[in-house]
Amino acid sequence: MSPDTLHQPPPRRLRLAATIAAIVVIAIVVAGVATRANDSRKLRDWTDAQAVPTVNVVSPESGQGGGELDLPGRLQAYSRAPIFARTSGYLKYWKADIGQKVKAGDLLAEIETPDLDQQLLQAKADLASARANEALALTTAKRWQAMRDSDSVSRQEVDEKTGDYEAKHALAQAAQANLERIQALKGFAKLVAPFDGVVTARETDVGALINAGGGGQELFVVSDVHKLRMYVNVPQNYVPSIREGATVKLTVPEYPGKTFSGTVESTSAAINAASGTTLVQVSVDNADGKLLPGGYASVTFDLPADAALLRVPASALVFDDKGLRVATVDEQNKVAFKVVTIARDFGKTVQLGSGIAAGDRLIESPPDGLADGDTVRVNAPKADGDHAKA
Repeated sequence: MSPDTLHQPPPRRLRLAATIAAIVVIAIVVAGVATRANDSRKLRDWTDAQAVPTVNVVSPESGQGGGELDLPGRLQAYSRAPIFARTSGYLKYWKADIGQKVKAGDLLAEIETPDLDQQLLQAKADLASARANEALALTTAKRWQAMRDSDSVSRQEVDEKTGDYEAKHALAQAAQANLERIQALKGFAKLVAPFDGVVTARETDVGALINAGGGGQELFVVSDVHKLRMYVNVPQNYVPSIREGATVKLTVPEYPGKTFSGTVESTSAAINAASGTTLVQVSVDNADGKLLPGGYASVTFDLPADAALLRVPASALVFDDKGLRVATVDEQNKVAFKVVTIARDFGKTVQLGSGIAAGDRLIESPPDGLADGDTVRVNAPKADGDHAKA
């Protein structure tokens, strides 16, 4: 330090020290402000970054199998005939009970018909009387014809006798027809099986009053159960996938874990306006008799694959006031919503019939508040090793 400095008066040294201190304070303040501004900028950048949602994207899958369609239904006998009485009377006896196998023509029961028996006797007597009158009229007509040849009687009288014979002949034929009608009704007193099958119902017993006609109570039901039918209502959008001759699988509650096979025989070729379904008939071989008519069954149809349909996770769907949509991400990570239609629903995944292309990137579980044009951050897809660790 120079001698001059040492000999400076104390106030001057104090002013110099104050100036140096002020410079230091100013430097500290400037440094603090700069640090705070930098932190504020970093916080703003971090906040802006956090405002951009991070999403996972999936790509539509194609070329997969069509899946399966499970629908309920009821098994029915391939042929079922309720047996009604064609003649009135009282049940004399029955020979076939429920569960009994019968052949075509086997006697099921017989009806006692006292009223019809009396009508049969009267019809026989009426026929005998008509035939006697017919024979007398024929003899008279022949005699008068012979007398006409010798000019003993007039032609008018001969024509009258001939006409009388023809009338008596017609009455005899009517009596014969009436007798045959009553005999036919008498034949219906025996109830027989119309085809080979099983008696699945008996609704009468000995001594029961039997009323003729379809309006009465059915007496027996004979069912052909060696083959069963199943009618299934298939939703309209699945109808094109159901083909005649296709094999289906059936399951029933009484045989858990066991499947039976059936064949699609035909469809109604029309849509029921009330239910929006088509009736499909499935035939099931039941030679072993395990399946019972009237039972509940679940039928599984194998749906063919359709390359035009793209499968996506169900979590990618958004349903709001604008309809059913999916959120896609373009190359600039901008969001674009697209309206789609569902062709088939498989639960966790769905097949879309329209609205997207195979190369689209779909947002899985789109966050709330996402709109068209928003920018998103796309998570990098996991490597195979990461999937294995997960």
